[in-house]
Amino acid sequence: MKTRMISFLLFLLLIIPAGCDELKQIAQQAESGRPLTRQEVVRGLRQALVIGSDSAATRLSADGGYYRDEMIRIMLPPEAEVITSNLSYLPGGEQLVEDVILRINRAAEEAAREAAPVFAQAITGMSIQDGFEILRGDRDAATQYLKTRTYDELYNLYQPKIRESMDQAIAGNISTNQAWNALTGQWNRIASSTAGRIAGLEPVDTELDSFLTREALNGLFLKLAEEEAKIRTRPEARVTALLERVFGSDTASG
Repeated sequence: MKTRMISFLLFLLLIIPAGCDELKQIAQQAESGRPLTRQEVVRGLRQALVIGSDSAATRLSADGGYYRDEMIRIMLPPEAEVITSNLSYLPGGEQLVEDVILRINRAAEEAAREAAPVFAQAITGMSIQDGFEILRGDRDAATQYLKTRTYDELYNLYQPKIRESMDQAIAGNISTNQAWNALTGQWNRIASSTAGRIAGLEPVDTELDSFLTREALNGLFLKLAEEEAKIRTRPEARVTALLERVFGSDTASG
């Protein structure tokens, strides 16, 4: 029906004098409401993902991108409470703990600088079916799409940088990793002993760099989801005509 209306309006433009601006405007409006093509959906989703991932990576790679954001600041795992409690009794111990946390977050910020190209490669491979599923999906469907396709590569990108920061000596020529391994080693010997098993003690097998890497990636995808939600729900965040057409359409709402 809409196609017939457009054709009829265009036909009228041919037989009515060219000065009829009002009729021209009506025809243009009708044409702009044409259904989204499959290619437009994919191009729009790719554009949204490029903008969103670039924005998220840029924010996190800035000085304090992780450290100053309470929602995603990376902290030591709960098992490290014994370490932090012991350090707090030492002169300057609390500052030592804060220095460790700062170093961890700085490493994550450095790694975030290299995240955008990883996202870009995954975005290029998006299929038409992927595009429509994302468009009609949840508010974080695009983020979940990228997470599925990039997590392992991003993990391998982040972990060495996190591990490097953990291997740096912080006090008495002891690194965070060495202190962690010494603590968990002693605890696990107790937990694995006969007395420990009777007491129901559980060994601690947390790998510190792996835990911290996962936390860093959780922060990255949280920020990416925020960028996606803006494009889906806020017209002012759709900074191109294609984004407005794709995310402002009836198709985008299901």
